[in-house]
Amino acid sequence: MFSSEFSQLTVKLNKPFTDQKPGTSGLRKSTLQFEEPHYLESFIESILISLPGVEGGTLILGGDGRYGNKRAIDIIIRMAAAHGIHKVITTADGILSTPAASNLIRINKAIGGIILSASHNPGGLEGDFGVKLNGSNGGPASESLTDQIYTNSKNLREYKTIKCQSNNSYSAGKYKLASMIVEVIDGIEDYLDLMKKIFDFDLISAHINKDFPIVFDALNAVTGPYAKRLFIDYLGANAETVRNGIPLEDFGGLHPDPNLTYAKDLADLLLKGNLFSFGAACDGDGDRNMILGRGCFVNPSDSLAVLAANYDCVPGYAKGLSGVARSMPTSSAVDVVAKHLGINCFETPTGWKFFGNLLDANQITLCGEESFGTGSDHVREKDGLWAVLFWLQILATKKKSVSEIMRDHWLSFGRHYYSRHDYESIPTEVANSLYSRLGEMIPTLKDQCFAGMKVKNADDFSYTDPVDSSITRNQGLRLLLDDGSRVLVRLSGTGTQGATLRVYFERFVPSDGDIDKDPQLVLDPLIKSIDSLAEISKRTGMSSPTVIT
Repeated sequence: MFSSEFSQLTVKLNKPFTDQKPGTSGLRKSTLQFEEPHYLESFIESILISLPGVEGGTLILGGDGRYGNKRAIDIIIRMAAAHGIHKVITTADGILSTPAASNLIRINKAIGGIILSASHNPGGLEGDFGVKLNGSNGGPASESLTDQIYTNSKNLREYKTIKCQSNNSYSAGKYKLASMIVEVIDGIEDYLDLMKKIFDFDLISAHINKDFPIVFDALNAVTGPYAKRLFIDYLGANAETVRNGIPLEDFGGLHPDPNLTYAKDLADLLLKGNLFSFGAACDGDGDRNMILGRGCFVNPSDSLAVLAANYDCVPGYAKGLSGVARSMPTSSAVDVVAKHLGINCFETPTGWKFFGNLLDANQITLCGEESFGTGSDHVREKDGLWAVLFWLQILATKKKSVSEIMRDHWLSFGRHYYSRHDYESIPTEVANSLYSRLGEMIPTLKDQCFAGMKVKNADDFSYTDPVDSSITRNQGLRLLLDDGSRVLVRLSGTGTQGATLRVYFERFVPSDGDIDKDPQLVLDPLIKSIDSLAEISKRTGMSSPTVIT
C-alpha cells in the first residue's frame, strides 16, 4: 500500500478555517468545500490533537463510498501515522457503514473512529461530504469533545502528515507506514457476526423463502455489500432481493434518504404492487431504515413502538428491556408501550449521543428517532439493517403481514397519528426569522386556542441528562394541547444548502376510536393552524412541504 521510504512533513497554513464547527453528525459541507486545499486536513488535524489516546492508540476508519471517500482515507492514514497512532483499521475499498464502524470501535477497544459520510445527503462532486468522529464507546463524540475540535480548528496554524508513495490499494492485509500498522479487513463479517448473536437467522430464512418475498433498496450506498451477503448468502433470498446494491460515488444520482419521497420506486413496489410482502431501504451510511409492507408504510415512530412491544420475538432481547428512549420530536407511541411493560421511557434531544449516555449506563435497551433511525445496546449508533432484521424476526415469529402487525398494535395501544413536514433549502435568513418570531410568541400561547383546542403548555424543549446531569437547551419549539396532541417546530442542521424547517404533528386516538384514517386528514387542523400561526407558507413562499413522512 505504501512505499518504505517516507518523511515527516509539517504543512503551514496561511490562516485557519473558521467554519469547521461539527454538528450532531460531524462536519458536513459541500464536496467542493472539502476539496479546497488543506480544508479536510485542517479538520482532521483538529480531531487528532483533540481526541484522547491518539499516541499508541487504535483508530477505525471508513465511509459510505461517496465521492472523496478514498482520497480522504489516504490523507487520514498519513496524518494518523504522523501523530503516532499505533494502528488504523479500515476496510476493503474503504466501505464501512456507521453501525459497523461503531461495532469495530467496541470490539477492537479503539480510541474512536472517523466515519466519512454525509449520511442521507446527496453525493458526488455536486453533492455533499462529511466527517464524523465517534468516541471510544462507539457513539458520536461528546459535545465537549466536538467543542474542543472546533476551538482548535479556529486557531490551527499547521498540520502534520507523512510524505510517501501510495498505490491506493485497499485489499485485505496488514501494511506498514512509518511505525504505524494499517490493517485492511473485510468489514462486513464482523457486523454480521454480531447480527447472528441477536437474531434467529434460520427462522427468518425459512419465513422469507416460504411465500414471503422481500425486497431491499440500498440506494447505491454503503449497505449494498452488507445486504447482499446478509439476504442472499446467509438468508438464501434470490439475487433480485437487493436493488441498487453497488456503492457509487454519486449514489447513481439517487438521494440516499429512505423515505417515501426519495425511495419512491421502492415505495411504489410495496404500496401499489403485490410482488413483495415486505420492503425496506437504508440511507447513505446505513444507520437509517424505512419499513414497508404490502400496501402499508410504517412511520418510524410506530416502528420503534412495535419493536419495543415485540421485543420477546428476538432471542437477543428475550431477557427483557431495561428501558426505552425516544427523541423529543418522535411520537409518544413508545411511551405507551413502556408504561405497559413497566419500564422507563426517556425523552431526549435529537442526536444519538444522548442515547449513548443512557445505553452506557444500562438504563435503556432500545431507542429511536422519527428520522428513520432505531437502535439498541448492541452498538452506539442507530442501525438500519438491524431494524430490518428485527422486523423480519417479528414477522417470522408472528406469521403475520406488516399491516396485520400494525393493526394489532393500534388495537392494543391506540394509534398516534403522526407526520413530519420538511421545508428544505429555505434561505437561512428566512428560516431564522420565521423561527425567531415563533420563539418569541411561545411564552404567550399557553391557554390560547389552537386548532380548536386549548394550548396546555408551550415551550422550547430542554433536557437534563439523568446520567451526567448536563443540561441541553433550545431543542425545539413545542405546542402541547389539552387533548394530548402536539405540534413541534425545529430547524435541522443536517443539510448544507440553506436551512431545513421541520414541523411535526401528533394526535392520539385510543384503540376504540377510528384508527384507520389517513394521517394527513386527521392532522389537517394542526397543519393549517401552525401554518397560519408561524406564517410558514407566507414567509417561505412554499405552498407545500418538500418531503412528508
